[in-house]
Amino acid sequence: MKRLQLLFLILVSATFFSSCTVVNDDPIDTAISLRELLEGQDLWYIDYHRTAGTGNVPFVSKAFTLSFLNGRLYANNNMVDVGKTGNGFGVAVGSYATSNRFVNLNHGLDGSFEFEVVQLSNTEIRIDCTSRNVSYYLIGYQRGNFDYDKLFYDNIEYFLQEYMAWERVKTAGGSPNVFDKEHYLQFTPKNNVTFYSSHDPFGMNVDNIKWDYVGGYEVANINGYPKLKILTLNYDGGDTEKFELSVINDERIALYHLRSQTTYTFAGRGFVQYLRSKGTSSAKAVTKYEGRKRSIIKRKTVERRVLK
Repeated sequence: MKRLQLLFLILVSATFFSSCTVVNDDPIDTAISLRELLEGQDLWYIDYHRTAGTGNVPFVSKAFTLSFLNGRLYANNNMVDVGKTGNGFGVAVGSYATSNRFVNLNHGLDGSFEFEVVQLSNTEIRIDCTSRNVSYYLIGYQRGNFDYDKLFYDNIEYFLQEYMAWERVKTAGGSPNVFDKEHYLQFTPKNNVTFYSSHDPFGMNVDNIKWDYVGGYEVANINGYPKLKILTLNYDGGDTEKFELSVINDERIALYHLRSQTTYTFAGRGFVQYLRSKGTSSAKAVTKYEGRKRSIIKRKTVERRVLK
């Protein structure tokens, strides 16, 4: 009787392990096809800061999410309006086809690239493009549980660049200081560190704003506060201003001035939409494809109590 029980246990175990693999304690169902795996998640977030290799696939590096729907490839190249554009999937950018463990992505502008897909868990994959010597890590979500906070705070430098200007719309508390004169800020893709500021009157046409000052900016993490960042503006003239930066929504940010304890609210003006699909229109959008290249951002981490 014991031998029969042992034989039964061996057979059951063999059946289980033939259909599932365990990676990082997350069981992987190997019975599904690669196409079913890719299409099983609404959105694949590209965790760009984990990218490995020396190469680059332009349309993957520019995207924040990819979606695979019935042979059509979709991408969210902007954080502004993410969750709304294309019912959350983004804009159609090309097509895809799978074969065994490989997927071929055919982009409308950049052309065709083949990737080997390595499944790391039920909701995480790595796609390797050997011809370009680059690997990307993708995390899968359904639209209803997508981690918008991770998207914005992991990539906040790029979010700041998605408007031609940020106009100050509210000032609360604090003591008078020189930053009160700054009515507009602009964060550019130029090395991801260049900003401009302006004292022009409120309500200016974005194209007519005169940028009075220029400098470099830096974003730092705050230990224990994932939804706050430290923004430091280093003016070329020698002045330095530090803020706690938080995202209110995809059109507004709050800057808490550490020295004066003033909270400034800035609203985005002149939305820059990257690779807008044909047939769509927006009065506030400027469509671009070139001009922004993502890079792996390494931020320092500081303690919040030291800052006040």
